[in-house]
Amino acid sequence: MPSEPDRYIHQALRTRLVFGPGVLAEAGRELAALGCRRPLLLTSSRARAMPAYAALRAALAGADCAESGDVPAHSSPETVQAAARELAAHGADCLVAFGGGSVADTAKAAALLAAEGGELAAHASRFTPPATVHMPPLLRPKLPILAVPLTASGAEATPSFGIRTDAGEKLLFWDAQLASRVVLLDPQLNAAMPAAVMLETGMNALAHCIEGLYSRQGSPIATALALDGARRLRGALRRVAASPGDVHARGELLGAAHVAGMVLASARSCLHHALCHVLGASSGAAHGALNAVMLPHALRYNLPAAREPLAALAAAWSAGAQAEAAIGQVAALQAELRVPRRLRDLGIARGLLPQVARRALRERGLACNPRQVGGADELEALLDAAW
Repeated sequence: MPSEPDRYIHQALRTRLVFGPGVLAEAGRELAALGCRRPLLLTSSRARAMPAYAALRAALAGADCAESGDVPAHSSPETVQAAARELAAHGADCLVAFGGGSVADTAKAAALLAAEGGELAAHASRFTPPATVHMPPLLRPKLPILAVPLTASGAEATPSFGIRTDAGEKLLFWDAQLASRVVLLDPQLNAAMPAAVMLETGMNALAHCIEGLYSRQGSPIATALALDGARRLRGALRRVAASPGDVHARGELLGAAHVAGMVLASARSCLHHALCHVLGASSGAAHGALNAVMLPHALRYNLPAAREPLAALAAAWSAGAQAEAAIGQVAALQAELRVPRRLRDLGIARGLLPQVARRALRERGLACNPRQVGGADELEALLDAAW
């Protein structure tokens, strides 16, 4: 395991996690315990069509609920602005996010915009190379969020989020108040989600753990969570792939992904997520699928600067004590899960890669990366290997 530093900061959050089959029915009681009576519900068109959404409405029968419009993949400033207006019009005292990472991110963004006002972009983080992140002070009280995650993104556990602009860029934000106050992880509900979605978003969760291991903002606490989360994720992903209808396996994956979100909340993300953010914003490809493709390539790039934490990962997976073995295990997991392995398979044109490489140089994830990026040429070579 990597040696412990003399000084570190670990960010702990105020999230109440309720886990178990059928806990969706407890949504109304959990909101009442927060003192909330007027929620705004956020979801996507696909999630709205699920029978579980009707079950959620039934669980909230004692509350005065309003519903926002459908949240698209990666969301948008227009979606956030509409949700903030609906919060005000309804006099909402909380938000309920029923869906994947884009829905959770939209709930955070709407809570931020409703509190801080102005233009959403004005509240985004800014990155100055090589390692300075500028984060605006966001001190006004935010409405609480109750999250019902439908994927393994872990977005419910983090105070960070991203919103895609019309120009194909991803605005990134951080506000410690915005991690969900209550999270309902329901394995029984999750069994209705396509296994492919869970496997791809589970690779995103795995990336949270691995980047947390070698992030420059890591800590011994984040390391312990990351190693345990990575071990749990690898096993759960394999079990879901082998038996997609296994509710217990779905629960293991949801729980491990939440741990991975806790790692991200503390240690932040690095180059891998920076590239996935830009690729997703530029192409519209799903974040989970991009993570599935890019992870081993980012690890190979960072190997010279991350041998010790990657060796600890290999040991946690009982794969020996060589850093290269951890990367080999990730590649083997890709194949076993049958997740996407090439950018071209996601419809991304080779001609887009130089632009992605240049834009990635402005991403805040580079501030925490263990290897300092030498320039766009290095990133284009990495992307080309993944293409």
